[in-house]
Amino acid sequence: MKKLVFGIIVSLLCGACYYNTTPSAATILGNPNYQAISYSGYRYPTRDSVPSIEQIKEDMLLLAALDIKLLRTYDTQSPQTERILQAIDQLKKEQANFEMYVMLGAWIDCLHARTDSANHQEEDLIANTKEITLAIEMAQRYPNIVKVIAVGNEAMVHWATGYFVTPNIILKWVNHLQNLKKEGALPNDLWITSSDNFASWGGGSTDYHNPDLVALIKAVDFVSLHTYPFHDTHYNPSFWLHPNQHAPQNNQALYLAYCNEAIHQAVNYAKNQYYAVANYVHQIDSTKPIHIGETGWASNDAHLYGAAGSMAADQVKAALFHHEMRQWTNKNGISCFFFEAFDEPWKDALHPLNSENHFGLFTVDGKAKYVLWEEVDKGTFKGLTRCGNPIQKTFNGQDSLLFAPIFTNK
Repeated sequence: MKKLVFGIIVSLLCGACYYNTTPSAATILGNPNYQAISYSGYRYPTRDSVPSIEQIKEDMLLLAALDIKLLRTYDTQSPQTERILQAIDQLKKEQANFEMYVMLGAWIDCLHARTDSANHQEEDLIANTKEITLAIEMAQRYPNIVKVIAVGNEAMVHWATGYFVTPNIILKWVNHLQNLKKEGALPNDLWITSSDNFASWGGGSTDYHNPDLVALIKAVDFVSLHTYPFHDTHYNPSFWLHPNQHAPQNNQALYLAYCNEAIHQAVNYAKNQYYAVANYVHQIDSTKPIHIGETGWASNDAHLYGAAGSMAADQVKAALFHHEMRQWTNKNGISCFFFEAFDEPWKDALHPLNSENHFGLFTVDGKAKYVLWEEVDKGTFKGLTRCGNPIQKTFNGQDSLLFAPIFTNK
């Protein structure tokens, strides 16, 4: 009898405690009822000022109002990540209908990352072990919230020269997490992936094709790829119909028509990257799901993507890209984690006008960019705030002010 009781207790501690009535990753991913987005709540030009649980709850309510129910985070050692999970947990207890889940990122670095002696064949074992250990602990504590663990963010793509690792390192950690699932130490319906550039998943140069990548594709529960037509607009003028003059000037109707066609080309570019990955991956595993772990379009830039370059970055093009990508991915059962929910001024703190700071659907102080103007009109954000500010439109909601900086190339 004692052995039976002990066995029941062990079962409760190891496996049965993860039973819950929330949907599994398999149910959430690819389901248009669970819109996805990348989230970070930093409000200042430094990550030293970590958003509070109350600030994060403020953000969660705004995203929930947009029917977003799946967030992506990027690392586990930042205090923000634990606060995000706590904020969601509190909201679920406070509001019966509140629903939000997380794809939890574990940051992976090579040995001596971001130094002149970066060793891409070896990993930073101490830092990476901490990341994975915390990811495990968080998935155990919040099984009704954490639905995916992503090992690494753009951790295999070669242009991440400061920190990238070889696929065997990602594979090691993915296998470790999959084994914990088999042992009952992690929820069985938790999905494991790595989130990386489309080329890293075999959709670009054959330089990335190797046995370790094949093994990784077999090991993950789904492939999470990144595609950024925005970043190629400066280097690929075929995106734009008028590469010399950029666009019709001072004619709003003609400019919108131009933008629609140009953005349509950009979306097709993203589709081609997705299908290139699918072609490679499905030669290895024809059943492997593929989702978009990151894509987005900046609304401002002072250099390559602004007036000094392609002029790709403005709120009009960002809105058109968002809408067309959402339409395509929803129709085709692809989860798409848009980058990102809110502008983050810490990304390029020394250059506040640069694109990395301006990928959000909302500004830092809570203004709804052009992509969300219709939502403001519908009253979607009524009674909600960011930084204590009621949600209002950028440019005071005036088309003339929205288009003025575009037409003056500023």
